[in-house]
This record gives sequence, C-alpha cells and structure tokens, in this order.
Amino acid sequence: MMASRRAVPPGASLTAPAVVGGVLVFLATALSGVLATMGVLAVRMARRVVTPAGRVPDTTIVDVDAAAQTITLTRTADTELPGRYGLFTSGTAPYLKLGSVLGEDAGTVTRKLLTHVPAESRLAPQAAFSGWYYDDPAQLQLPFTDELIGGPIGPCPAWLFPAAGPGDTWVVQVHGRGTTRAECLRAVPVFHAAGITSLIVAYRNDGEGPRSRTGTYTLGATEWRDIDAALGFARRHGAPRVVLMGWSMGGAIALQVELNSPHGDLIAGVVLESPVVDWRIVLDYQAKKLKVPGPVTQLALGALGTEWAGAVTRAGGPIPFDKLDVVARAGELRHPILILHSDDDGFVPSDASHDLLVARPDLVEFEVFEVARHAKLWNYDQQRWNDRITRWLRAHGLTAAEPAAHS
Repeated sequence: MMASRRAVPPGASLTAPAVVGGVLVFLATALSGVLATMGVLAVRMARRVVTPAGRVPDTTIVDVDAAAQTITLTRTADTELPGRYGLFTSGTAPYLKLGSVLGEDAGTVTRKLLTHVPAESRLAPQAAFSGWYYDDPAQLQLPFTDELIGGPIGPCPAWLFPAAGPGDTWVVQVHGRGTTRAECLRAVPVFHAAGITSLIVAYRNDGEGPRSRTGTYTLGATEWRDIDAALGFARRHGAPRVVLMGWSMGGAIALQVELNSPHGDLIAGVVLESPVVDWRIVLDYQAKKLKVPGPVTQLALGALGTEWAGAVTRAGGPIPFDKLDVVARAGELRHPILILHSDDDGFVPSDASHDLLVARPDLVEFEVFEVARHAKLWNYDQQRWNDRITRWLRAHGLTAAEPAAHS
C-alpha cells in the first residue's frame, strides 16, 4: 500500500533539503533580478555615453537687474569662477556674455552682464553656464569665410580665418562632445596674432556635420577621419604644416589624427585643452560622480567595447577603448604636444594628462591650471592661456609674427 502524501502540518519542521532548496530558489530569483537591473542601468549608461545630447541647464536665473545690467544665478562651482563666460538661456535673449563676479552669498552669485539685456526682456529661469564666450565668428571682427570640407560620409561645415600676414602655418581646431565648433572661437585671436590661419571644423553627428547611420559618437574612433579630411583641405590650399588643437573630446579626436593620419607629414604639433586622453578614466570618474555602482560601469564599458552589444547600446559597433588610450600608445606619438588642463577640471580628470607627460616628457609639455573648470581655462585666465600657447608656438618655430594684443 502506498504511503499517502501529506502537507506538512502547521508548526512542523521542514527537512534540510527543503530549506536549502527554498533558499537557493529565493537567491537565484533575487540574483536574476539584481543582474537584470544592473543590465538595464548599464545599457542606459552606455547609450548616454555615445548619444549626442543637447545643452543641459545647470543653473537658475534668480534675478536680472536691467538698470545695473547684472544677473544673479544660483551658485555652483562654475558660476562662481572669476573671468568671462557665456550663459545659454531661452526667451528673448538666448545667449548672454557674462563678466566678473560682483557679489555672492551662500546660494547665489551676481555677475556683470556684458550683453545688454533690455528691461522688457523675458528669460526662462533655467540656464546653462558656458565657457564659449563667443557664439558667432563675426564677433571676433576678423575676416573669415564659410567652407565645406568633403568628409568621408558627407560635407563638414568649417570657418576659415586666414592669417593677416605671410605666415604659412595653419591650425585645425576640433570642438568637444555635446558642443559645436563655436566652442573653438576663443582660440582664433591668439593664433591670428601669431600669423597662423585657423580652420574650425564640424564633424559627424555634432549637429552641424553629416549624420552617420547610427547618429552616435564613437568617442574619436571614426570622427578623426573628418578632421583628417580638413588636413587634406589645408594641404590642397597650400598649407605646408598644420597644428591640431582639440578641446575635451576634441582632444581625443586630435590625438587619433596624430596617431593615424596619412597626412602625418603635415602635422607640426598638437595643442590640447582639457583633453580626453583615456576614455576609461573619464567614464569611470563621471560614473562615480553620479554614484553609479562600479559593476554597472564595468558592464557598460564592456558592452560598448563588444560587437554583439552594438544594437543594444546604439553605438553601431564596438568602441575600441584600447586604441583610444593614448597613454598606452604614447610610444607612437611623433610630434610636440602642449596640454592645458586644470587639476580642478570637475568633468575630465587631469590624471591621464599627467600620465602622458610622464610617458613622453620628450614631446609633451603640460601647463597645469587650478581652480579653473572644464574647458574654461581661457575664461579663467586669458592672459596666461594666450601666453603659454604663444611661447610654445615660438619654441617650435611656428609663429610668423610677433604676438599682438589678444582680444
């Protein structure tokens, strides 16, 4: 006779196998839930890295005094900085130039307005503090022309500021992530004063250049080909030597041109402002600031670096982080490099810039700033910034004229 199968009576003890089995099922369920959550977060982080994003408001307009021409903003590590800056707003005045700090308290900063704001103006409270300063090439009051550079996937708009004198050196400038070529306008006067022609170029997926199939960044791995096309343009227009200048992610792009360009014989040197030299250091730093768990960051970087995850991350293909690590590839560098970077950058840490100096002291010079924030070194101390670039250009025989006053 078969024994009957009975439920365990209330209060009775389960056997050890039943307890262990239940715990394992619970742990497996919990672990799968944790892994699924981490996977979702990793995908979001990976997409954020490669997706071009608009300007993000980072301060609030508290007050505008039209009579005194002052503006009061919420206080941040950026809005309290000395120097001249820009402010992106919405309403009747979409872009404002800001002067020195006139007053501050624990929560706000009052600055001088360098763009006249009429009393009847209406500004939305949310705004984005910027290091651009100039937002239109005409503001430099220098002759320039609009050009189109024939890039591999389509035409890239550019501004060409010809040298005033007989100088034959060109500089090709590369803007950073989430910005456009107007970011580079601050550097035109110092090069112009040195007798150097400036070419400021848009590149794929930056909102002005051509759009790739995915519309996403590759962090310099493909964008460099558009800048290489600009070197070809310079060569065809008689330039015997070119200086590359890159801002932030533009630094990563310029370094890829230095490492990979078939026009390498044209390159005379590289100037880097707040550059990305190793993306893994930058992304790990930014993830920690956002309190992203370390395993999620590693999952995101791993996904970005693999072919199979391209459809999920929308990167369109693997990001070659090893090839983008210029410290690891320092032995391949061929030309003099000037780095301008702040140890208080706050967005792209200066660690890899220091590492590159250690790896190639024969080629790399490093002007270390403090206090100044990311890509705002010119704004913080324009005279020092201009003078250091001018001295470097002179030392390498790249100037064609005695430096004039810089605007």
